[in-house]
Amino acid sequence: MMAAVLNGLVQKFDLKGQTLGDVALGAVIKHSRDWNLARESVIDSGLSLGTPGVDMQRACGTSIEAAIHIANKISLGQMESGIAGGTDSISDAPIVYPDAYRAILLDVFRGRTPLQKILPWFRLRPGHFKPELPGVVEPRTGLSMGESTELTAKEFEVSREHQDQLALASHIKAAGAYDAGFFEDLVIPFRDVEEDNNIRRDTTYEKLAALKPVFDKNEGSLTAGNSTPLTDGAAAVLFSSEEWARRKNLPIAAYFSYCKVSAVNFIDTDGLLMAPAYAVSDMLKDANLSLQDFDYYEIHEAFAAQTIATLMAWQSEKFCRERLGRNEAMGPIELSRLNAKGGSIAIGHPFAATGARIIATMAKLLAQKGSGRGLISVCTAGGMGVTAILEAPESG
Repeated sequence: MMAAVLNGLVQKFDLKGQTLGDVALGAVIKHSRDWNLARESVIDSGLSLGTPGVDMQRACGTSIEAAIHIANKISLGQMESGIAGGTDSISDAPIVYPDAYRAILLDVFRGRTPLQKILPWFRLRPGHFKPELPGVVEPRTGLSMGESTELTAKEFEVSREHQDQLALASHIKAAGAYDAGFFEDLVIPFRDVEEDNNIRRDTTYEKLAALKPVFDKNEGSLTAGNSTPLTDGAAAVLFSSEEWARRKNLPIAAYFSYCKVSAVNFIDTDGLLMAPAYAVSDMLKDANLSLQDFDYYEIHEAFAAQTIATLMAWQSEKFCRERLGRNEAMGPIELSRLNAKGGSIAIGHPFAATGARIIATMAKLLAQKGSGRGLISVCTAGGMGVTAILEAPESG
């Protein structure tokens, strides 16, 4: 999928055979065989083999982190152009077996004689075939993301109704965006698939409200309908200096102007996915902007409860004073500007691809408007958040 996306980008911007400064890509869940994912994807992309590639990983913020890496190298004058992106295939997750079984296989591999290759198999036991399935459980707390977000939902008193309303809006906006052709030049068909199949065009508030909680079955509010699905996908974004784009006669959709990464103490104090609340606050201080100074907001919908809790935190004078070091609440945003073309609940969340998808969506929104700025925010495992600001280029 990553190679297919890069190939589509190369064709779209007529980059075949050209050498870029660097390509930063990543995956959160990948096979050991994909240890050199970025470079191998570049080799299949149609770019010159003189284009390097580097693997990166920051959980769900991987491709935004890759974008920061590429943008920084360009702004420092170290290169003129590069690509940032990511991919994940949850349907092809690697299955790990117990260490004792792995030890047997390694001993067989190391054996020099037929007997040395046979003897290790006598240690084989039925328990060796019990796989250790991949999961999203935090090692420090033993809680899954959903279980952690249930705690956040209770802390901020996020209602089930509010969560289902946000989920419904995500599906409605995503379906409308596809129907209007917004994604036509952003989506690269893969094996005849041209649209994310998670979008529920026929869903209703009543259908979402009828779903049962999945993480806390007794007193929970998070369901399969108001939580993002783990899906397959890939995304990438082309970055360059203004001069390089002018020479190539390529349109500049947006400028990547600010970024910030934060982490929180999710073990004792904050919610696992609340770090973006801090990162956005600090980034706005850097940019001397208020939360209301944006035309669009793209906030990753890991869970509807997490998105709502973040918005509530910014509106809480107590949270802003005690946690963010501000004198007053950051205030509300216009919800019509939030995830205007649908969010991760509807479109899905291939971990490392989501950030690049959001950047591409925001860049196109700003390019179509012809002015303004957009705020991007993604929460990640490990209690981290990655944020950025995009701005439309000045006309003329």
